[in-house]
Amino acid sequence: MDVRSISVFVAISFGLSWLIALPLWFGAGLADPLFPLYALAMMSTPAIAALIVARWVDPGAPGGEPRIARRLGLVPLRPLGRLSLYLAAAVAIPVLSILGGLLIGAAAGVYPADFLNVSGLRQLMAAQASSAGVELPELSTSVLVAAQFVNIALGSLINTVPALGEELGWRGWLVPRLRPLGTAGMILVSGVIWGLWHAPLVLLGYNYAPAPESLGLLAMCGLTISFGAVLAWLRLASGSVWPAALAHGALNASAGLMVVFAVPGSLDTLQVAPLGWTGWIIPLALGSGLLIHLQRRGMRSDQGRGDEPGFSGSADDAGDRV
Repeated sequence: MDVRSISVFVAISFGLSWLIALPLWFGAGLADPLFPLYALAMMSTPAIAALIVARWVDPGAPGGEPRIARRLGLVPLRPLGRLSLYLAAAVAIPVLSILGGLLIGAAAGVYPADFLNVSGLRQLMAAQASSAGVELPELSTSVLVAAQFVNIALGSLINTVPALGEELGWRGWLVPRLRPLGTAGMILVSGVIWGLWHAPLVLLGYNYAPAPESLGLLAMCGLTISFGAVLAWLRLASGSVWPAALAHGALNASAGLMVVFAVPGSLDTLQVAPLGWTGWIIPLALGSGLLIHLQRRGMRSDQGRGDEPGFSGSADDAGDRV
């Protein structure tokens, strides 16, 4: 494992993210009207770091592949049939994980759920309609929920573009270089790095206010470790960064489900999926299990070829070799 390259990558991505966020710290913080633009700009910093390191610091990529686009998982896009399965999983897994987390939260008594009437969504829509001076027709719960899932599908595609700025760094470049740590080490280290990278915003109160900022940052690491396991599997199993980018976009697009199915009122994001602990259980268990299965397949393949066993990825497709 090239510790030097990883250290340079982390330093650049973290340094650029703090540099971009500085105006928020010396200005209006999260209330800054340009906050969305600062957040989008931050999302590009892991990609910038990965490109810099891949070009000037890390010429000896895993497998000796010299082309940067391939090393970051941008190409190849074949076989398309298999890749399409991973793309479908990339949308389904985040959505189903969040829904499962909400059910866990409701069963644990930490999520005030209203799955039958979606009163939280109705209140939110009524407030938005009132501020716009329009009157909403009465809609059934099934229509409202169906509309939310259509929005998630569209939002997943749109969010893939900015999410790619992160995924080129975290999963495209970093995850393959952490494979010598094994499944647990790769999940933990990549997840903690991804979580701490959010510090410039989380320490301002993003996602977890009014909880203490330090506790919010710890919870953010819980989120990134758990969902990072799924994203790592998508990257390594498919040999492509695109499924991970789509899954990241789907995660961002479906995070609002915690409001859709809630009773109106404040939510404890430290406990409610996907930000809170009830949302970490399913993706961490699923992602870890899939990565362990992938590792075992790779080890069997290596042993069949007479090579030293290792975490080499999928055994039956050369495109799985990252």
